[in-house]
Amino acid sequence: MDGYLVVAGVLAVGVLLVVAGYTARRLLAPSDPSRAKLATYESGVDPVGEHWAQTRVRYLGYAFLYVIFAVDVVYLFPWALVLRTDLGPASLVEVAIFIGVVLLGLVHALRRGLLRWT
Repeated sequence: MDGYLVVAGVLAVGVLLVVAGYTARRLLAPSDPSRAKLATYESGVDPVGEHWAQTRVRYLGYAFLYVIFAVDVVYLFPWALVLRTDLGPASLVEVAIFIGVVLLGLVHALRRGLLRWT
C-alpha cells in the first residue's frame, strides 16, 4: 500500500501546483479585454471573410519527405558501420524490411505527386 500512497501524494502535489499556477496567473496578470484584443490575428494580417477557412498545407509534403530521408539515414548509417562485423542473416532481413517500409513511403510520395519538379 505504501507505493499507492506515494503515487497519490505525487498526484495530489501535481494537481495543487497546477491549481496554484492558474490561481496566481488569474490574480497577478492584467486583464483589459477590448474588441481589438479579442479579434482574430494571424501573422500580422487582418482577417478577411469567414472566420474559418480550410487551406491547403503544401509544406506538409516536404516535411513528409524529410522524415522519410532523415529516418533512412539515421538508421542505415549506424547499421552500415556495424556491417563490418558479422551481423548474420537476421540483421539483413531486418534491414530489408526497414528499406521496404521506407520505399513504401517513397511510393506514397510519388503517387501524391510530391517528387515532381513542377
